[in-house]
Amino acid sequence: MNAVQDPIQVHLPDGSVKEFAAGVTPFQVAESISPRLAAASVVARIKPLHAAGQTAADDKEAGDAAAMYASEDAQAERLVDLSTPLQESVTLQLLTEKDPDALKVVRHSAAHVLATAVLELFPETKLGHGPATDAGFFYDFYRPTPFTPDDLKRIEEKMAEVVARDEKFIREQEPREKGLQRFKAENDFMKIHFIERFTHDGDDISLYRNGAFVDFCRGPHVPSTGRVKAFKVTNLAGAYWLGDEKNPQLQRVYGTAFFSKKEMDEHFVRLEEAAKRDHRVLGKQLDLFSIQDLAGPGLIFWHPKGAMIRKTMEDWMREECIRRGYDLVVTPHVMRTELWKTSGHEGFYSQNMFTPMELDDADYRLKPMNCPGHILIYKNSPKSYRDLPVRFAELGNVYRYERSGTMHGLLRVRGFTQDDAHIFCTPEQIENEVVDCIDFAQAVLTTFGFSDFKVELSTWDPNDRKSYAGSDEKWNLAIHSLENALQRKGIPYKTIAGEAAFYGPKIDIKLVDVLGRLWQLSTVQFDFNLPARFELEYVGEDGERHQPLMVHRALFGSVERFFGVLIEHYAGAFPLWLAPVQMGIVPISERHQAYAEKVQAELQKAGFRVELDARNEKMNAKIRDFTMQKVPYVLVMGDKEEAAGGVSVRARGKGDQGSVSLADFLARAGELVAGKSMEL
Repeated sequence: MNAVQDPIQVHLPDGSVKEFAAGVTPFQVAESISPRLAAASVVARIKPLHAAGQTAADDKEAGDAAAMYASEDAQAERLVDLSTPLQESVTLQLLTEKDPDALKVVRHSAAHVLATAVLELFPETKLGHGPATDAGFFYDFYRPTPFTPDDLKRIEEKMAEVVARDEKFIREQEPREKGLQRFKAENDFMKIHFIERFTHDGDDISLYRNGAFVDFCRGPHVPSTGRVKAFKVTNLAGAYWLGDEKNPQLQRVYGTAFFSKKEMDEHFVRLEEAAKRDHRVLGKQLDLFSIQDLAGPGLIFWHPKGAMIRKTMEDWMREECIRRGYDLVVTPHVMRTELWKTSGHEGFYSQNMFTPMELDDADYRLKPMNCPGHILIYKNSPKSYRDLPVRFAELGNVYRYERSGTMHGLLRVRGFTQDDAHIFCTPEQIENEVVDCIDFAQAVLTTFGFSDFKVELSTWDPNDRKSYAGSDEKWNLAIHSLENALQRKGIPYKTIAGEAAFYGPKIDIKLVDVLGRLWQLSTVQFDFNLPARFELEYVGEDGERHQPLMVHRALFGSVERFFGVLIEHYAGAFPLWLAPVQMGIVPISERHQAYAEKVQAELQKAGFRVELDARNEKMNAKIRDFTMQKVPYVLVMGDKEEAAGGVSVRARGKGDQGSVSLADFLARAGELVAGKSMEL
């Protein structure tokens, strides 16, 4: 006689608890609440009740195959299909279109619809992986014949057929060896790699089927292909298998998906606006920077106007560092390889470094980071607890070997300037130092015109102790200090367990630009690794030697990347204090030239960046040229202005502001610059 299994409890977000027979699905739970809720639900979030108090790490970045295929942690909070049988008591949240995680599931399902369409049209194709991304989804394919624009159109049309068939997404499990045999028979070398790397002998592997299409995938998915309502194939790019240029080149087909056509249309409107703000296009139009083929990719040439903005940014940063108690330092661009062995970069980061150069006494490497140089300065003289905290700051040029195809204008380069600082302090000082770093980061964002930002706290996974340096005591102190600092500042944040670097937890501050896009720039990072590797010390109040705590912090992140974000945020129309040319002077005719030169001299004497257009061109042409260059103020002067000792002001975006005295204009402009105002 079979024993009757006890009912399970389902705890809902409103605090209510329902009992069901084991094996009930989230969809059935939704139906028991409301048929409308069941119809609106996309996916479910569950957590076993016996795992209360544990924190689940979100998947690592979309597209990480390890995150896609790794075994599930049955103890952790996770997303599951609506058809998943629940065998134990859980907390359950039904996600609808209002939840961002539900959109990622739709996009992942859209990637499967894409792969289904490709195999139906081109059955010789081999499959890579197809994750959701922040902007949509992609799928990697291996096919000797390149896809054409007409092929992409056919693929999108076939996707519509797959959606119209409304095929159910069905999760299946089968023994690992059986799955390997299946994919080996079909010569799907990428699926074989994923199974062999991310599963173990004796495991069952997770497969998803819709119609005749089967894919090795952890899921979850929407209930059926018909739930992928609004989608579009957007573009095609090359991608090397496993990111290694020695491997076969794949074809990566990108797309996007939304819950409705209206949302998708709004997305493409935003993309059009983003294209108008593309820093690469504006950088050329405004003559700010260039990348020269003769010199090599990922290396930035700063033109006079771009260099002026850069100088303004760096001057502000250096002055602010000094005001906040930092000492400015400068370290070499190239150092012996032995240093990078001591720091660990030679062992753990060498694939991202430029190859060694052999000189007469040793091999040398271009520096990828500033931190070892700052450590050597710290070690150059004995330190007492009275000397701490020591704060070293540097706008230092660093060099990293970014792979071909990954570089993107100013946003991803091989040579860049990092606004690095490293703080060496005692355990008692650490929390205040972190608070000060957060305050500094906020000052950077607000000064440069960003009012919105999001904060993430990346911590360790104490169950994976071997992956992290430093003692439990140090990790607990570090995490507690970061949490306290954020709470003292009253900043809401999201904790991401398991996302810390091996050498310490960190705070990431992501600014939100005018288009609502997130940019990862500012970071505050603990480091338990380097102080130990370099045997850093200070003499404590007890007369004993102690190891200082070390904090890395970068606020621009890099000058290049921050500048690229600024260009796109302002669409090249920089605020007055940052603009490379703050005022353009237009004499109406040749006889007003002398007065225009006098005005120019007065403005330059007051510290403004001024350009006089003395060409033999019509006034309107000169005004138009300054307007196209997004100059904040155009000052026109003729007989009336010369007689009154004034200027006729045209403000960017506001048009003709009338005539004012030169003294009044100088006072107004001076106030705007001094206050770092975003207004004109």
